[in-house]
Amino acid sequence: MRLCKILFFGLIPGLFLAAAAGRAQVSQPSEYQLKSAFIYNFAKFIDWPTETSTNDKPPFIIGVLGDNPFGNNLEQIIAGKQINERPVSVQFFHTAAEATNCQILFISKSEKKHFSEIIKSLHGIAILTVSETDQFIESGGMINFVEADSKIRFQINDKAAQAAGLKISSKLLGLAVASSH
Repeated sequence: MRLCKILFFGLIPGLFLAAAAGRAQVSQPSEYQLKSAFIYNFAKFIDWPTETSTNDKPPFIIGVLGDNPFGNNLEQIIAGKQINERPVSVQFFHTAAEATNCQILFISKSEKKHFSEIIKSLHGIAILTVSETDQFIESGGMINFVEADSKIRFQINDKAAQAAGLKISSKLLGLAVASSH
């Protein structure tokens, strides 16, 4: 378990150090660079329901609903990468109804007043919901970023993920911090 945590949390900053190796100054990654890397890496620890068409490989879509706190960090992290042999793309949405074609949906703080409605509208759809706001897990969200010991960590609502047909790896579940409620 400890080795798994070291590997996972060591991998995130490592992505940035490798990318910055050619630069004269190496700086610490920003909050949203780290969160972007986490979101990309979450996909490696989630099993989505089997798709019906195996010949067609549509893009693996990471969506952002509401305000975009990432700037271009999310696009930079996924540039040229694949998940499950599918190219990864980022799309931005204004409503949950627009987001039903994505695999991971980051729900911005700007949507906090609507979390319950958003989660209800996505019920039964295999979309991993992620946010960074108090009460997200309690509203039925699946992964919520929190600060613990001055580090970015995450909480997981495995029951919500299971209800959407997603299976979260025990390795990822073991890295999550307990919900405060």
